[in-house]
Amino acid sequence: MTRLREQIETTLPIDDVFAFIADFANSMAWDPGTATSERIDAGPVGVGARFRLGVRMGGRVVPMEYRITTFEPPRRVILSGSGSGVAAVDEIRFEPLGAGTRVLYTADIRLGGPMRLVQPFLGGAFAKLARNAAGGMQRALEERAAQRGAATAADRGSRPADDGALL
Repeated sequence: MTRLREQIETTLPIDDVFAFIADFANSMAWDPGTATSERIDAGPVGVGARFRLGVRMGGRVVPMEYRITTFEPPRRVILSGSGSGVAAVDEIRFEPLGAGTRVLYTADIRLGGPMRLVQPFLGGAFAKLARNAAGGMQRALEERAAQRGAATAADRGSRPADDGALL
């Protein structure tokens, strides 16, 4: 088994970060190792919600299915994934950080079949994938923060000026 750990910080509030990241249908927007991502069941995101991802591995895209096994908004989500000889458990923790959020991401990856024999030699490749995902998550969250800031500024600009007059 390979364990990967990454951490990022963002100016977005914890509720916004949790809602975006816990919905793994969004993973394509922040993880460059994910070619496709979609929700494959209906209902609110929570325990049991299922997602289908196309994950880039060794020059090809392999299907994986993830399911939320633990859902504790806005603090923690755990997803279990499997497919194409790979099993993964991703635990994502969210901590308030002033007005923003710290995201702590841990992924345990286990290869099956013949690939399990080379897994000990793939640590560097897995670590690069984790760094790229963390960087993508950071960029996606900061873009969302910038959009939120622009929307807030636009809302302020559309309000009538307060001239200090009493009604």
